[in-house]
Amino acid sequence: MSGNILFAVCSIVALVGAMITIGARNPIRGAIGLLATIAGIAGLFLRLNAQFMAAIQLIVYAGAVVVLFVFVIMLLGPDAGAAPAGIPKARLSRAVAGILLALLALIGGALVHGAGGKPTAFAPVSPEHGSVAAVGQLLFGKGLVPFELATALLIVAVVGAIAVAKSKHQPKAQKTIENPTKRLFHGPLHPRDAGRPLPKESA
Repeated sequence: MSGNILFAVCSIVALVGAMITIGARNPIRGAIGLLATIAGIAGLFLRLNAQFMAAIQLIVYAGAVVVLFVFVIMLLGPDAGAAPAGIPKARLSRAVAGILLALLALIGGALVHGAGGKPTAFAPVSPEHGSVAAVGQLLFGKGLVPFELATALLIVAVVGAIAVAKSKHQPKAQKTIENPTKRLFHGPLHPRDAGRPLPKESA
């Protein structure tokens, strides 16, 4: 009974967070919705006795990816890339996205309803299946190269976000102030006075 309650609560939290993520106009609220979705998914992994996946959801996604999103939002500003309200292109894109989402929902519902039959029972697994030790051996054994490539991809994303933020928020060029000591060195040897006649010597 408690497992069903946990499943229902985590499912509701994940769905509500997902709707906030795609529907919020403020990027900060969207990031908070994504955090709620990740927490709900972690709870669903706990319901499946996948403690390692639940910990990874909280450590990697909630602790790193969401923080990275908030960091990029702070660099670019909360209104970066936001289209003004009332633009016909924005309305058209929202309408097309809504229609496609409705069609996908109808197709998915029809496929689930038409499948019928009894659910397929999986074969029993060993107690070590999905444990931290087993996943660690697979991750740092056969999956070492993809793991390092994913790390490099995140680093490139951070560097790219910082470069874009700096290019969009460069300060205006300040007017350079001439060094007053340059005025003391007038003469033909100074590059600025090259070609000028020499001053006459006083009698």
